[in-house]
Amino acid sequence: MPTQLTPTQKRYLRGLAHGLKPVLLVGGKGITEGVVAELDLVLDTHELVKVKLAAEDRETRDAWIADLATRADASLVQRIGNTAVLYRGREKKPQVVLPR
Repeated sequence: MPTQLTPTQKRYLRGLAHGLKPVLLVGGKGITEGVVAELDLVLDTHELVKVKLAAEDRETRDAWIADLATRADASLVQRIGNTAVLYRGREKKPQVVLPR
């Protein structure tokens, strides 16, 4: 179950994500098992990641982002255009400490 983020926590995470480059690119084939596995690995390593999606229309992008967040058990922090910011905190030794 993804973490329910408060508006303060989302604002904090958006600030941290501002300088990040997208670490995962989703191509025209959409969400595959390989993409989900890679996202899972990246979230285990970084906790906060940017994902860039190459979908033509907004509805497809929104569906892909929702699918990625659900399948990776991550929280959507922000979506701007073709880029989404996802967060999934670690249980042990978290890198990102969320404000209350």
